[in-house]
Amino acid sequence: MGGLLRRSYTFLLYLSLPLVLLRLLWRSIRAPAYRRRWGERFGRFAPPAEGGGLWIHAVSVGEAQAAAPLIRQLLDEHPSLPLVVTTTTPTGSERVRSLFPERVFHVYLPYDIPFALNGFLCRVRPRMLVMMETEVWPNLLAHCHNAGITTILANARMSAGSARGYARFGRFARETFARITLVAAQSEADAGRFSVLGVADSAVVVTGSIKFDIRIPASLRERSEAVRRAWGDRPVWLAASTHEGEDEQILEAHHRLLQWDPRVLLVLVPRHPERFERVAQLCQRLGFEIARRSLAEAVSAQTQVFLGDTMGELTLFIGASDLAFVGGSLVPVGGHNLLEPAAFGVPVLIGPHMFNFAEISRMMLTAGAAVQIESSTQLSTRAREWLENASLRAEAGECGRTLVARNRGALERLYALIEQRL
Repeated sequence: MGGLLRRSYTFLLYLSLPLVLLRLLWRSIRAPAYRRRWGERFGRFAPPAEGGGLWIHAVSVGEAQAAAPLIRQLLDEHPSLPLVVTTTTPTGSERVRSLFPERVFHVYLPYDIPFALNGFLCRVRPRMLVMMETEVWPNLLAHCHNAGITTILANARMSAGSARGYARFGRFARETFARITLVAAQSEADAGRFSVLGVADSAVVVTGSIKFDIRIPASLRERSEAVRRAWGDRPVWLAASTHEGEDEQILEAHHRLLQWDPRVLLVLVPRHPERFERVAQLCQRLGFEIARRSLAEAVSAQTQVFLGDTMGELTLFIGASDLAFVGGSLVPVGGHNLLEPAAFGVPVLIGPHMFNFAEISRMMLTAGAAVQIESSTQLSTRAREWLENASLRAEAGECGRTLVARNRGALERLYALIEQRL
């Protein structure tokens, strides 16, 4: 029955290919990179010089950033090991190429259809696949299982809702999850859900979240301090990784903060580059004085919004801010990583939708390092409380810094598991 269901799944994937390609074209209207390198998505590309190495898959920017310390350690300790890194999105691709130029072989992940997977595996010939967080593809796992390729789901998380969704596919889901060699889960709750879905109990290990293993280099702190000096002596709050439908709420909150103190500066960093121009136009349409990072525009005393419309600089802006709101949480996206500001000692505000970071959010809220808000009005109220009270702000920031320090070690545990199986 499981084999029949997988064949049906594959048949449906083939039928949906025209829609998949149309979606790529549609997305390319706003992000032209989606129009390029289609061959890679079908397993067609010039192969790396060497095969038989380690393959790491990180969907997009967040996963690539989380995987970066692991990749660096592998490059340092196994310099002769061929390393292939795949992503799904162009922004993830850009991040990998900027972090590891010429040090890893990078292509897009092939679609989960047999001929694309066969093409990829024949060219790369990996001996191990490390998938970051929640990437579970039935045909990919079946092909790796049949080829004897070790598969590790690293930094793995599984929400209760996602687990219920997978469980609806019954035996098909259980057979798919049973093919995973090892799951390195972020928490006991995640581990339990993977076991229920079909991963062998002996193949599930709780390692914690490698996102806690973030290190802030002294050079980055110095650059952040220089940016802050350039912004002047004024209250600064950051809205990080914002999504469609969120910017309007953030700008409403900022308008109220400006009525309290006209010196307040909002650093607004949209999640996706295809939205940079639209967010700039939104700010101008609402009457805000803005400076754009991409145009190297200086922040003056009249600047009300600094638009971080570049890639790879969010951490720099976090270190230059008094507090950070983490986006994807005022709209039902599921939130983003709130440990980067915590590592800097910057207090965090989050919206109600943090299901992608449920455990980390719970830990941050319990520690007093974060505050959860439900609306734009609450956002401005809580932001004002922190902006006008440096001691409260410092106390929350120190709680976050302590939490991060106490929970480091997941990267070391994950690395040891990978080394055992190399």
